[in-house]
Amino acid sequence: MKNLFRNLSKLDRQRLTIFIFLVSLCSVYGQEKEKDSTKTEQLDEVLVKAVRVNAISPITHSNLSKKELAKRNLGQDIATQLKFLPSVVTTSDAGAGIGYTGFRVRGTANQGINVTINGIPYNDAESATTFFVNLQDFTSSVENLQLQRGVGTSTNGQAAFGASLNILTNVDTDEASASTSHSIGSFNTRRHNVKFSTGLLNDHFIFSGRLSQITSDGYIDRASSDLKSYYLQGSYKDDNTLVKAIHFAGSEVTYQSWFGVDRDTAINNPTFNPAGAILDDQGNIVGFHDNQVDDYKQDHYQLHWAQRYNNNWSSNVSFNYTYGRGFFEEYENDDDLAFYGLLPVQIGGETITTSDIVRRRWLDNDFYVLSGNVNYKDNQFDVNSGLFFSTYEGDHFGEVIWSRFASDSELGDRYYFGVGQKNEFSAFAKADYRLNDKWQFYLDLQGRFVDYSTSGQSSDVVDFIVDEQYNFFNPKFGASFKLDSKNQFYASFARANREPSRNEFENNDITPRPERLDDIEFGWRYNSEKLKLNVNGYYMDYVDQLVLTGALDGSGAPIRANSGSSYRLGIEIDANVALSSKLNIQPNVALSANKNRDFFFQRDGVLTNLGNTDISFSPNVIIGNTIAYRPTENLYIALLSKYVGDQFMSNIESETSLLEAFFVNDFNATYNWKVNSFIDSVDISLLVNNIFNERYISNGYFFTFDDDFSNPGTITTIEGAGFYPQATTNFLLGATLNF
Repeated sequence: MKNLFRNLSKLDRQRLTIFIFLVSLCSVYGQEKEKDSTKTEQLDEVLVKAVRVNAISPITHSNLSKKELAKRNLGQDIATQLKFLPSVVTTSDAGAGIGYTGFRVRGTANQGINVTINGIPYNDAESATTFFVNLQDFTSSVENLQLQRGVGTSTNGQAAFGASLNILTNVDTDEASASTSHSIGSFNTRRHNVKFSTGLLNDHFIFSGRLSQITSDGYIDRASSDLKSYYLQGSYKDDNTLVKAIHFAGSEVTYQSWFGVDRDTAINNPTFNPAGAILDDQGNIVGFHDNQVDDYKQDHYQLHWAQRYNNNWSSNVSFNYTYGRGFFEEYENDDDLAFYGLLPVQIGGETITTSDIVRRRWLDNDFYVLSGNVNYKDNQFDVNSGLFFSTYEGDHFGEVIWSRFASDSELGDRYYFGVGQKNEFSAFAKADYRLNDKWQFYLDLQGRFVDYSTSGQSSDVVDFIVDEQYNFFNPKFGASFKLDSKNQFYASFARANREPSRNEFENNDITPRPERLDDIEFGWRYNSEKLKLNVNGYYMDYVDQLVLTGALDGSGAPIRANSGSSYRLGIEIDANVALSSKLNIQPNVALSANKNRDFFFQRDGVLTNLGNTDISFSPNVIIGNTIAYRPTENLYIALLSKYVGDQFMSNIESETSLLEAFFVNDFNATYNWKVNSFIDSVDISLLVNNIFNERYISNGYFFTFDDDFSNPGTITTIEGAGFYPQATTNFLLGATLNF
């Protein structure tokens, strides 16, 4: 099985994908199903049942529905849509939530957050990161999502080390519909999409789709985005069967803005972008490279078969193929020809060994997933078990597409080439047992088996050979106690183990170790007519946690390293308070301590134990609030606030790496106008971000190096930092016409 896909050409693999789609569809359509009274719409939830938890589960979580997402869905990425949830901090390279965005939960960044779409892993198999820039306008195709904080329930793909986000795409409706959305905004932002659904055809079939384009110049200079995407879905359903064939794809061309700026520039010229700078002989900027862009395309094919056999038994089988390819282009000033395998150039008796160069670094990858699970449910038991297999192959290579002094280069020459291969198999069994009306118990057992290998060279043009196997056992258990109709208490324990990513192997001098997390959670849920309150405490104890060092690699990706022993201890409170039938507030508070134990750092050539230090990018205070007012049924007005406390970008508590606290407020308004003619209704939305014009920074990087040359015989540790300023007051205004 391990070598099955490796031995096929890319064309053969694509043909095999289409063949499996057709065979699976034919086999399902050809079967006669015994009907019962269960509603077919419930089968959509079967697609994500294996990775989700319910309202009374002892797992800390938040849900966002399609209706809630629609209020602020004006083109910003999914990560930005999550920013008002508890313990969440979001950031944007371009400064305005379009393009490259990211989010952290409880201080854990994208690499530690498991993301699934209909139960299919979305994290890049090698880097473990989620690139929401490749899910262009995807919120427009989301039915609902669930963010689990902590380890959460067993999921497909990499383990969750801070949170897991699982997304369910559109649920079909029997009624035909169509809509078109258009929005404009600051920084020349434009979003246009068209959506349709045929409604139920011949009592069994539904087809739907979306076509989108988003463009923006970005808050940061030249941080432009040109995003195109589509989403297509075909469904077959009856009372017991749901088959969905889903295909979504997109392309993104974003001008690079991950270089950041120093602190003085962030204060005095916050929109400056050094990416693509062309320098003269004196080092002065004389222009910028027009095509300093990230250019990437990603195609997803999913096939899901959800089957309900009776009121107790159901199953789901899913197949996925993802094909990604693209490059980022860079202008390199006065670079070393030998690095690219180019010979020196002789001109007028002078030997030239350096040249201005334009290079492209490519990634071409294939990702296959096959998974299945079976569910049994009665009045006492809810049991789910399943298997998961994935295989990934990624080609990494670089090309010089232009050189001022071309030497002996040929168009298409590669100066490095490497292949990464990863196979994963996992199995899980989880059960909820309802002892009586008050007590419910939860048990979740998972085994993950990972094989990762590389060959060839890294982007540093050095041999890059990895051959590692990991076997993990991840147990989880918990209990819930219902005191009365309003009060519920819960507690849980979960263990997660996770393998290092490609970046850790590339960017660390020693072989990175897998990380382990023991997560203890306990909480209280209160639910009454006017108050919904969740209080959650957690203690996350890590061994060899891969923490962000603050530094970036040559591709702009964050570098992580094992930190030994560390922990995160905190309390999270969120509520929904109905002050009246028209006015409610939704506050949330997260207070935490995030510490490396006995952290060692080599300063000025001396290895020193710094004791317990703050974990990087982990603010101790995160507060959010929404004040929502609905004066009429059709009008919604909200003030959304977010406070993020001080945080260090380093693990050594360096003042150079400090990100200062910020408090940002957004204004959101929606109005639904019932037309009742050819156009059924019009939805008008306004989002004003950062209404008080706060100048703030939510992300950056930190680095150190040892200076042993300025004063020979003496080593001095030099610190530096870069920052990503976020946009001041800006707006998005949109209208959706529903037919």
